[in-house]
Amino acid sequence: MTSEMSDTLEQAMVRSGGLDTLLRDLTDRGVDAVPGAAACSITVRRGDRLLTLAGSDGMPNGLDQRQYENGSGPCVAAAETGTEQYSPDLALETRWGRYTEYARSAGVRCVLALPLEVDGETGAAINFYGVQPGVLGEGRDQARTFAARVADAVNVALGVERRRESATDVRTALLSRSVIDQAIGILMAHERIDARLAMERLRRVSQDRNVKLRDLCDQLVARATQLAERGRGSDR
Repeated sequence: MTSEMSDTLEQAMVRSGGLDTLLRDLTDRGVDAVPGAAACSITVRRGDRLLTLAGSDGMPNGLDQRQYENGSGPCVAAAETGTEQYSPDLALETRWGRYTEYARSAGVRCVLALPLEVDGETGAAINFYGVQPGVLGEGRDQARTFAARVADAVNVALGVERRRESATDVRTALLSRSVIDQAIGILMAHERIDARLAMERLRRVSQDRNVKLRDLCDQLVARATQLAERGRGSDR
């Protein structure tokens, strides 16, 4: 992945409004890029479950979700085994049990699912759906080429999201540390104790009241601020 491509994707995420919109655009492009594809979706494992990160226009509702619920289907198999899954005609398919019936009821007759190599995730796939038997057969090479491009894009996009989340976590931690330090200072001044003892008291009260330490410190700082403002008001 070149830095130029990474910069382009980061700019695209900013313009589009984030990862979700960018991936939706990629699935729409997938339909255009693969002959016979009527719909496209991207599956990624997050934690202990598979999720559809994006689906193209025309993607039947619940088509991927039914696979996740059953633990069986082409995109589940592609994501979990890392091997390409192709069914030219779901009317003749025997691998995925009741899922094939559901897919056919949604108008799908042909399925191609390709694994994606995504950093930091244990399984991912891009899925193409056709409405006629065998319609995706001639487009498998184009689908593989497109899948490689999507894996690169997803890696960059998820990396951008992780950096944003990390920056948010850092800001939150700094804010928490600031208010805790303020609360310690208030206790030190009011009780004439040192910082270590002030922190111990805050932790003990937090546990006794079953209140998060930061929330407790927020309350203490807010109360002290109100008292100080009243004091200034009475001096006028």
